[in-house]
Amino acid sequence: MAFKIVVCAKQVPDTNEIKIDPVKKTLMREGVPSILNHDDANALEEALLIKDKYPDTHITVISMGPPQAKDMLIECLAMGADEAVLASDRALGGSDTWATSNALAAVIDKLGGCDLIFAGRQAIDGDTAQVGPQIAEKMDIPQVTYVSELEISKDMKRITVKRALEDGYELIEIDTPCMLTAIKELNTPRYMSISGIFDACKKEIPVWGAADLGVDVDKEVGLDASPTKVFRSFTPAPKGKGEMLEGETECDLAKGLLVGLKSKHVI
Repeated sequence: MAFKIVVCAKQVPDTNEIKIDPVKKTLMREGVPSILNHDDANALEEALLIKDKYPDTHITVISMGPPQAKDMLIECLAMGADEAVLASDRALGGSDTWATSNALAAVIDKLGGCDLIFAGRQAIDGDTAQVGPQIAEKMDIPQVTYVSELEISKDMKRITVKRALEDGYELIEIDTPCMLTAIKELNTPRYMSISGIFDACKKEIPVWGAADLGVDVDKEVGLDASPTKVFRSFTPAPKGKGEMLEGETECDLAKGLLVGLKSKHVI
């Protein structure tokens, strides 16, 4: 029986092009390029590396988002994933991390479960790092976050994980099925292949709505069911132009700094 891996991926706005609506104080996505979330690309690459080593592995990439997220899923298929599923429905719109994890857990359940779930540590548009762990909790499976290295046993039943910490790392042994969230140090994502692009464009990507997933649109998904409320989003005011100090000695530089700070009433 094939070893089943599910990779959770998200289409996010290119952070180099992010804009904020000056009136609504929300992200403006219209006309902003969208990309595959960086950490999710690392999660997919690790799944593909397992498939390279153990060919009897089936990789499904899942995502929740607007219809155009199909473009991102096609990219994942072109990289080597076997299939992709998109959860997309107006009823799912406005979901926070809790509601999103409800929807994605329902997608995995509808797929018949899996042996391993990969996700990126966090999405660059939200930076919460919550969805992966929340999916694991809802599916009642063990999890390890901030994965920088891993080794899977030959029987595919046990995984040894190196988890990055602020001041070092820890080694954890975990049984499958489980959830792992990837960081960029885990690997270097591969590029799409020409043949992979042609094959990916031929594959059908099913789109499942709230009714298909069997989720309660009043209590489990969508804006109204989301306990997190965003008050506003804003762009920080740009910093003023810097000033370079010049002098022949450190004493000259220190004197110039003091004069400048006093003139600005900092000291």
